[in-house]
Amino acid sequence: MAALGQAARLGITPYENSGLAELRPDRTEADVEVIIRAAYRQVLGNAYLLEGDRLVSAESLLHQGTISVRGFVLAIAQSELYREKFFYSNSQTRFIELNYKHLLGRAPEDESEISYHVELYNSRGYEAEIDSYIDSQEYQQNFGENIVPYYRGFQSQVGQKNVGFSRLFQLYRGYANSDRAQGQKQGRLTWEVAKNLASPIYPVSSGALTGAASGGRGESYRIRFLQSASPNLTVVRRGTAELLVPYEQLSSKLQQLNRKGSKVISITAV
Repeated sequence: MAALGQAARLGITPYENSGLAELRPDRTEADVEVIIRAAYRQVLGNAYLLEGDRLVSAESLLHQGTISVRGFVLAIAQSELYREKFFYSNSQTRFIELNYKHLLGRAPEDESEISYHVELYNSRGYEAEIDSYIDSQEYQQNFGENIVPYYRGFQSQVGQKNVGFSRLFQLYRGYANSDRAQGQKQGRLTWEVAKNLASPIYPVSSGALTGAASGGRGESYRIRFLQSASPNLTVVRRGTAELLVPYEQLSSKLQQLNRKGSKVISITAV
């Protein structure tokens, strides 16, 4: 997990402290049940699962060792349950965003990834769209056959663009929230991806990670921050300052403050 001193404010502490859910050869029945619960939570975006919704047949095959964890993840994502929760009620772009989040543990990084999956679905259908994530080299390298996918977009990884880190925050709204409860049918990253812009990161206190309204494009934001101490002074003093920044400049301004050693206290829409 990335070394973030303010992880709790950003809402990622539960994932920082949790280990991988991996099914080992010496597993017990209890171990399999842990994997089943972890897979449902991840693939269903922490959505509530009724007892009658459980995929009894796929669970049995996993208990028997007939299918791997990857096979069980595939069964969930190909199920009518997954379609009802995320496919039928969302736009195509939002559906693709959620597939990246649920199955690869990250956000789409650029327009080419969205375009690829739009074309794939339109030409080959739903099953091919789901298979493309789980059969990918990226899935195999990160999760293999026996690890439940997890939100790895918070980590710094070889081959992953830095912009993916901030974009996952747009899709992730805290451990207690679910993708079904957010109420947004359209893609969250459409604007940033189309314009190739970095997505701003909001601390939990701003409401962006807890599902509250957090403002939007065309608005301005007030950034309160502790100014970095001057290297020319023997006494360290860090005063509080504020800036009003339009949405389009928010991400670059946060990066600039970070480079200067300033500490952001809050970000609020004006």
